Amino acid sequence: MAISMLFAVLLAAVSFGESSYIDYNTTGGILPGKINVHLVPHSHDDVGWLKTVDQYYVGANNSIRGACVQNVLDSVISALLDDENRKFIYVEMAFFQRWWRQQSRKLQNRVKELVNSGQLEFINGGMCMHDEASAHYIDLIDQTTLGHRYIKDEFGQTPRVGWQIDPFGHSAVQAYLLGAELGFDSLFFARIDYQDRAKRKDEKTLEVVWQGSKSLLSTSQIFTGIFPRHYDPPDGFVFEINDISPPIQDDVLLFDYNVEERVNDFVAAAISQANVTRTNHIMWTMGTDFRYQYANSWFRQMDKLIHYVNKDGRVNALYSTPSIYTDAKNAANEIWPLKKDDFFPYADHPNAYWTGYFTSRPAFKGYVRMMSSYYLAARQLEFFQGRKGSGPNTDALADALAIAQHHDAVSGTQRQHVAADYALRLSIGYLEAEQLVSSSLALLAESRLSTRPANPVTKFQQCPLLNISYCPPSEAALSDGKSLVVVIYNPLGWKREEVIRIPVSTERLTVHDSSGKEIESQLVPLVNASFNIRNFYVKAYLGKSPSGTPKYWLAFLASVPPLGFSTYIISSAKQTGASSTISKVWASEGNTNSTIEVGHGSLKLLYSADDGKLTHYLNSRNLVTAFAEQSYSYYSGNDGTDKDPQASGAYVFRPNGTFPIKSEGQVPLTVMRGPILDEVYQELNPWIYQVMRIYKEKEHAEVEFTIGPIPLDDGIGKEITTQIKTTLKTNKTFYTDSNGRDFIKRIRDYRADWDLQANQPVAGNYYPINLGMYVQDDNMELSVLVDRSVGGSSLVDGQIELMLHRRLLHDDIRGVGEVLNEEVCVGDRCEGLTIRGKLYIRIDPVGEGAKWRRTFGQEIYSPLLLAFAEQDGNNWMDSHLPSFSGLDSSYALPNNTALITLEELENGKLLLRLAHLYETGEDKDYSVMATVELKKLLPNMKITKVTETSLSANQERRKMEKNRLIWKVEGSSEEPKVVRGGPVDPAKLVVELAPMEIRTFLIDFDRIPVYSS
Repeated sequence: MAISMLFAVLLAAVSFGESSYIDYNTTGGILPGKINVHLVPHSHDDVGWLKTVDQYYVGANNSIRGACVQNVLDSVISALLDDENRKFIYVEMAFFQRWWRQQSRKLQNRVKELVNSGQLEFINGGMCMHDEASAHYIDLIDQTTLGHRYIKDEFGQTPRVGWQIDPFGHSAVQAYLLGAELGFDSLFFARIDYQDRAKRKDEKTLEVVWQGSKSLLSTSQIFTGIFPRHYDPPDGFVFEINDISPPIQDDVLLFDYNVEERVNDFVAAAISQANVTRTNHIMWTMGTDFRYQYANSWFRQMDKLIHYVNKDGRVNALYSTPSIYTDAKNAANEIWPLKKDDFFPYADHPNAYWTGYFTSRPAFKGYVRMMSSYYLAARQLEFFQGRKGSGPNTDALADALAIAQHHDAVSGTQRQHVAADYALRLSIGYLEAEQLVSSSLALLAESRLSTRPANPVTKFQQCPLLNISYCPPSEAALSDGKSLVVVIYNPLGWKREEVIRIPVSTERLTVHDSSGKEIESQLVPLVNASFNIRNFYVKAYLGKSPSGTPKYWLAFLASVPPLGFSTYIISSAKQTGASSTISKVWASEGNTNSTIEVGHGSLKLLYSADDGKLTHYLNSRNLVTAFAEQSYSYYSGNDGTDKDPQASGAYVFRPNGTFPIKSEGQVPLTVMRGPILDEVYQELNPWIYQVMRIYKEKEHAEVEFTIGPIPLDDGIGKEITTQIKTTLKTNKTFYTDSNGRDFIKRIRDYRADWDLQANQPVAGNYYPINLGMYVQDDNMELSVLVDRSVGGSSLVDGQIELMLHRRLLHDDIRGVGEVLNEEVCVGDRCEGLTIRGKLYIRIDPVGEGAKWRRTFGQEIYSPLLLAFAEQDGNNWMDSHLPSFSGLDSSYALPNNTALITLEELENGKLLLRLAHLYETGEDKDYSVMATVELKKLLPNMKITKVTETSLSANQERRKMEKNRLIWKVEGSSEEPKVVRGGPVDPAKLVVELAPMEIRTFLIDFDRIPVYSS
């Protein structure tokens, strides 16, 4: 009987219902007094992850994942053109550029109309959605500038909103520098610690005003929204083809009519979200990874939802963008909670701290950092030469570096073939930039020639594999009166004196400086560990074995002017004359002394002769005497086979015990002594080798470590760490940098924003490190600086621990679907990755370490650039300029200031960025207002106009500040006054920089000829 009645009802509906075209009303805007549900259509498109950037774009390699960004953009643009009320946001300019250049002029004009009307809005606007843990702040600025410049040039638009929805934790630098200083009015993201999110939902503090800088405070704060779940829609509202959410079925002639049901679902989800959000505005992120490949499947359903939900009237739905949402939040006149510091580390589960990726793929992280500094120097030299319309340039390297900042690139969380693709792009960019650098140096050096040719005749070579003791021009035999010319370029704005080390094949050598004076030099024998890595990796990288074998490292002290070069000549010594000093070799085997002293400048290190361990650090200049030890250990990677299946992997660090690595060698240590530097060699086991260097003129120790291949024959993945131990009483407190910029106070097992339940006491206390970290007590401070991004912590008072390498056997189930087990192959022989890197250690009286961290930190980031040439006879100095500085001869940048961008743009303007290196109160001498004289910084230019801009140079600073939204913040009246640098007087041309301030300028100029005729 019941079935018969149901059939009759359905038959009646079919018989008397009317199915016709429905004109869905999507015109509605914001309604006061109702919950306004802002539907924000978006697609999160990774610029490489499981597939390469180009595979994702064209839809190749779909056996891995069916994703095609080209389809997304084709489909979205078509859907937007169909209905003027629809909206969409797009983020990754690396993809949009690829799409744009393939479109007809007619379609491009229609897309520009979509952009101008606000239907299509560019959000974030960098080339990629960058990582926030493993990227350096200069790289973040560069990749964002590249994207913003493209948007400005093509569309005349300036993005207003930051959209960092997927990075795995969020940095303070992102908030103030890559947020407020870009002119952004707001920043949105999804990933925060699961404990933090739960508390914020309870207290309605998912939306805050974030002050990332202790120095700039409210002058650089940003409204920040954290999504209540992930960056996808609420359950039941995902509408990609093949997704399982029920569509709205509003055709009365069809079965399963469900309009009322779907409206009720929508209203319930909206009210639920409104209950954890302040004001009557909530945002639904309508999309997720690589969605909208058939955009109509989304827009059809959103059209219906807006139409029927608004007819229902309980809540109001509208097409929106994060900009519209931000304006609505601002207009609500709410007083917002204040957030300080950052959102690290991130955990999505009690045993899943995403702190392993701080170190994952350490060789790639090192390569990105190396290319970053090279790009900075190459742009300077391109400017000195004058940007040309043809010939080699830095554009390919800029593009490659930009996508390498993606949150699945420099993070080390991509698949192996994708990592290889990123590295290949960097190498291609480097090769072109290398030609530019060589020609620019040659042009500058040849300026002494009476008739300077249009194209320089000097052919410089460079040595990108110097890290593995490979440099063909320096290894070549010097015969028949030939000499090796070494031109050393300094990209920093102050004079530098540093020891240069290059491999050579002969022992009787002399070194002359730019004035022709012979200077002291030292030969340090190469050891077997260097030969092994050199021979294998040269063959792996270049496809051929080295042709010769160097015998020594030649070391000499070079003095290089700011933003300029010096020339050194290396020659064969005469039989009766002086030559380089060969290091004296001392081995602890058979030694009767209990203590070994190393170093003969202010710094001395003491070692125990019995076990070869470091015991003390002594500095005679500042009277520091401290107990100090250095050791290695490894964490065994959890395989996820216990009650919780979480394993240690590319993202997640989940240790399963720690094990010290003790020396297996018969000779605990070997010491090389000489007039310029001492070296301590220690081979702990067949896969860990270390050299500790103490330079006579320096007050820090340099540790060069070689780690790998990490053995897996015991079936256990390993995560290798080093510890520097002192007796400092640090009270659980340590300090780590934010993207190489501000230092943030950390307290072990503590979070300022909630009561931490510390389920993983090791992984949960790890933080990202790009510049370094330090600990201190009432008397001393221990600082360690790094040459690439790593993870680190202070798990014991007085100690610093850094993770240097990882090799694992299990996937951590976070989507990459591949084990982090890097291998390098030569022919049929494959072995685990070996890495070589450096860290730097110094102990100072408390309060005095910042000077070294900031100054030497810049020198680590911007190493001296070496270029080599060969000369016959003795005529180089007669025909070439022996030294050069781009600055006025009487000038150098203040010690608290860095030049981070000097780039001539295609439009002929100069892009200039200056950065204050110190925070407020960081140093008693240098945490003060700095001044830079542009006339002396750029002496060979007639400056006609100076325009201060936003950080990404896409709008005038004055206009940006005028348009900035003002937010009410809890407790804001208690803030001290912040004084920033003032306007630049067009006559005096002096730039002021307050602590932590970065100022960006576009400069119109005319060149003043400087070359002799």
